[in-house]
Amino acid sequence: MKWFLIFWAGPIVFLGGWYWLSYYDMSFGIFMLSRQVHDLTFELYGKALGIPPETIPPLVARAIAVDSLVVFAILAFRKRKSIIAWWKTRQALNSSPSDLASKDSLSSAP
Repeated sequence: MKWFLIFWAGPIVFLGGWYWLSYYDMSFGIFMLSRQVHDLTFELYGKALGIPPETIPPLVARAIAVDSLVVFAILAFRKRKSIIAWWKTRQALNSSPSDLASKDSLSSAP
């Protein structure tokens, strides 16, 4: 499971880092991090997909969000027993019967 998370988060961090550095033209002397490569990359993808280049980053962000939800759903499914036990323990601590029937919570209406 650890490797699954590494292989999921690694490309996302790499893509996010490249996008952020190239968007703000923080190249540090590396051509791949320049704004020129950033614009060229999205222009090529835009032409290949037949859509305007400025619509690609939101599409990628949505795809990452959906993939993340799928990954976290898989994790939750694998850990469902411990999550259910934690939830039951938490609910039992929050709603004890003595708190519900205290003298302070009862009405004093005639």
